Amino acid sequence: MLKFLLLCSLAAAGSRAEIAEEEDVLVLKKSNFDEALQAHPNILVEFYAPWCGHCKALAPEYAKAAGMLKAEGSEIRLGKVDATEETELAQEYGVRGYPTIKFFKGGEKESPKEYSAGRQADDIVSWLKKRTGPAVATLNEVTEAESLIADNEVAVIGFFKDANSEGAKAYEKAAEAIDDIPFAMTSNDAVYSKFEVSKDSVVLFKKFDEGRNTFDGELTKEKLLAFVKANQLPLVIEFTEQILFIFIDSDVDDNQRILEFFGLKKEECPAIRLITLEDEMTKYKPESDAITAESITKFCTLFTEGKLKPHLMSQDVPEDWDKTPVKVLVGKNFEEVAFDSSKNVFVEFYAPWCGHCKQLAPIWDKLGEKYKDSADTIVAKMDSTANEIEAVKVHSFPTLKFFPAGDERKVIDYNGERTLEGFTKFLESGGKEGGAPAGDEDDELDAEVRSSQTDETFDRSRTIAAKL
Repeated sequence: MLKFLLLCSLAAAGSRAEIAEEEDVLVLKKSNFDEALQAHPNILVEFYAPWCGHCKALAPEYAKAAGMLKAEGSEIRLGKVDATEETELAQEYGVRGYPTIKFFKGGEKESPKEYSAGRQADDIVSWLKKRTGPAVATLNEVTEAESLIADNEVAVIGFFKDANSEGAKAYEKAAEAIDDIPFAMTSNDAVYSKFEVSKDSVVLFKKFDEGRNTFDGELTKEKLLAFVKANQLPLVIEFTEQILFIFIDSDVDDNQRILEFFGLKKEECPAIRLITLEDEMTKYKPESDAITAESITKFCTLFTEGKLKPHLMSQDVPEDWDKTPVKVLVGKNFEEVAFDSSKNVFVEFYAPWCGHCKQLAPIWDKLGEKYKDSADTIVAKMDSTANEIEAVKVHSFPTLKFFPAGDERKVIDYNGERTLEGFTKFLESGGKEGGAPAGDEDDELDAEVRSSQTDETFDRSRTIAAKL
């Protein structure tokens, strides 16, 4: 019996050791996922696709973060799941785009927390430490409080004589909800005296405006969060910062996708573009290619005065645009083709790098072949990374829209199955089966799609702009 138990113990140990690692990152599958959570109760898991550009960009930083934690002897581990292979696991955790990153804490697998910080190794490590350690640091000396304030643009200190009071608990809950501002707590009389605090309170310290704000009101998580949000940004912004200026090195290979987003090629640089960081991300182009202080000032002034027209990208119309079953549309010929009152036009708005678009391509080609001889139906496609139109705002790829014949200029979104049969039923029904009025769709975001919405580069721009 002892021999049997020993063998079982050895087998169990051997089974744990079989969880492979790549650059300190655990390689997880459906078959070892539960075991990994038991062996490593606190684990950050990236669900990725091998073809995903953002996943490839994240990989070295993700591995670096894993190595940093491992070198520290931390119990926190990082893992990854190839969601294109482990489809059942990806479906279980609602993976709809890549990378999707979730944190499993305490071995619990039912409700992991979405990762919400940056994509640099330091950001990952900092976020994880805050999620596993105390969200509120304890200050026992005046020098600790002074260092906290000196080292951070904004810092929040809770002054509580009783750390178990209801107010202190609400403060801790508020701290857990904010990732980018350090929170601390003190009951030390010397710290109270140094900062002239006479009773339990919460003070936000900052290196601008009045320098500090004291919370006044009922200590609840919601009100504390509102207090921090209202006071963490400067009250007054210099005029020159209404516009955030960013430099993009066109010689860096990883920046080519960013240039593509602005409708630029490397050979066109240096160049200037302005983009509004709103849902539509409208782009503007100077009238002149000259880059001088005067021309940039004039360009920005015209923008702030509302005198610039949006710049819509367009490729030249290919000579053979209508010679293939699937017609090729660009910005310059879209209007006359899509809104031809005598034609029903079904258009795929795609991105060349989009994995979902590549999967759809052979089906879309078959659809074009099916209707190539139709007198009133056109199947078309448009590269939306190089072409923009006023009538349609594309937020995800592939986006499928139907422009029925008639003078009403209707646009119907396709929300049905992406199969030849589904598309055929849709067209034969005049856009009724599988369709919805434009704007009612709930697009599935291809992870690569996020380059236009949640790519790290533009997330950072949004964050910087918000902080300005």
